[in-house]
Amino acid sequence: MTTEQTQTIEQTRLGETGPKVGRIGLGAMGMSGAYGASDEAESIATIHAALDSGATLVDTGDFYGAGHNEMLIHRALAERPREDYQLSVKFGALRGPDGSFGGVDTRPEAMRNFLHYSLQRLGVDYVDIYRPARLDPAVPIEDTVGAIAEMVQAGYVRHIGLSEVGAQTLRRAAAVAPIVDLQIEYALITRGIEREILPTARELGIGITAYGVLSRGLLSDSLRANQTFAPDDFRAHSPRFQGENLTANLRLVSALAEIGDRHGVSVAQLAIAWVLSRGADIVPLIGARRVDRWAEAVAALQIRLSESELAAIEAAAPAEAVAGDRYAAPQMAMLDSER
Repeated sequence: MTTEQTQTIEQTRLGETGPKVGRIGLGAMGMSGAYGASDEAESIATIHAALDSGATLVDTGDFYGAGHNEMLIHRALAERPREDYQLSVKFGALRGPDGSFGGVDTRPEAMRNFLHYSLQRLGVDYVDIYRPARLDPAVPIEDTVGAIAEMVQAGYVRHIGLSEVGAQTLRRAAAVAPIVDLQIEYALITRGIEREILPTARELGIGITAYGVLSRGLLSDSLRANQTFAPDDFRAHSPRFQGENLTANLRLVSALAEIGDRHGVSVAQLAIAWVLSRGADIVPLIGARRVDRWAEAVAALQIRLSESELAAIEAAAPAEAVAGDRYAAPQMAMLDSER
């Protein structure tokens, strides 16, 4: 395991047709209550720290905090030149007044409506990458992608992305318009995309923006056995964080911590370095909401894992060893990528 002494995040191209972006991006969902209460001033400072370190891609969704996340990003970036950052926005998720989810709507007319509100909340004239959050079973993907392509022609969107779709849907979408990236969960202990989705994306020249790189905090030093989560914390409803599943998964983390300790790096840094090692076409989205956590992630960019170290990491946390699905059953049923 070696480190390189560079201070600026290098860039990579997002897919064959996409923009150049920082080698890691910032996922902003956690700044709007997905993992319990967050501090707005610290969130804004984290966004600033990400851009100052050379990151350029900020990922959000119009349903994160029912618009709160987009307005937070607007406040954070109001004084920044528009060309200094790229906004990746998901749309389509339906919410109730109690915060519950009510499916998705990706009809062309719904997409245009969602886009209008996002542009207003973000305070921008265009979105860099626009994507449906999930596949809408009632709307052909060709219709949704074709409608976003019209928004590209009109100047409101620069590029089209997708989220959590399977290989066949990816092919159908790419036949309509260029797709720059697929946003999907990918981590040392979440590797389902390696079977079919990742090879298909590479065949089609589509990049991967990987979320859940730290497995929602599981691959870090922040959790302990028998931990409880607030009702508004995503992990309170995630099978991987419940009872015996959490106990079993923390054993994997302990094995990884032993490797990290030998090399003076944290489990989180090891997890980020592992995803980075999978290819320059994969851009990890780091869900930091504190400046120190972002700094920890940036330091992981300097880690270079040898073949023997990669083998040791995979032996400590085999691909199929994780206990529990990544979402509760109702959410898993919505994932085209899991079919």
